[in-house]
Amino acid sequence: MGVSGSGKSTIARMLAIELHVPFVEADDLHPTENKDRMRQGLPLDDEHRRPWLRTVAEHLQVAAIEQGTAVAACSALKRAHRDVLREVIPSVFFVYLAGRQDEIAERISDRKHEFMPASLLGSQFDALEAPGDDEEHLKVSISPAPAQIVFEIVAHLSSRFGRTPHGALSDSDHAGLRRTV
Repeated sequence: MGVSGSGKSTIARMLAIELHVPFVEADDLHPTENKDRMRQGLPLDDEHRRPWLRTVAEHLQVAAIEQGTAVAACSALKRAHRDVLREVIPSVFFVYLAGRQDEIAERISDRKHEFMPASLLGSQFDALEAPGDDEEHLKVSISPAPAQIVFEIVAHLSSRFGRTPHGALSDSDHAGLRRTV
């Protein structure tokens, strides 16, 4: 979870590959109305997000049922947004990709997104509610290289859940990954 440009899609794809589990790209599930609104530079409000988040949760649930777990790239900026996901998947675990607004603004100035203009970044930071202590999550800085971020997430998940997640690298593989970062 995190604002646009925080690396959600990159990190989630890499994590899904690492864990050998399905990947759900929440941006692909936005209805046309939401995409059109963002293309016009208009931020989404909770009424626009709620049905989309429900769809994301349902896709994630199906993927998790098929494979035991799944990874999604989804903004989930507010607690209320994460609550929608938790309604469908009570055991959902969030990875909060945290970065400074200027750092992320620089990142997104160099990319083209299908429907999310850089001008909406400020509204995303305005809406952002970091996960509370009572929410199952891991906060990760976006500053390290993506492979190092994935390594940190996998290490945390292994420690947190008392086992290596399904399909994750062994400890010796982790050492190799660390050396390549």
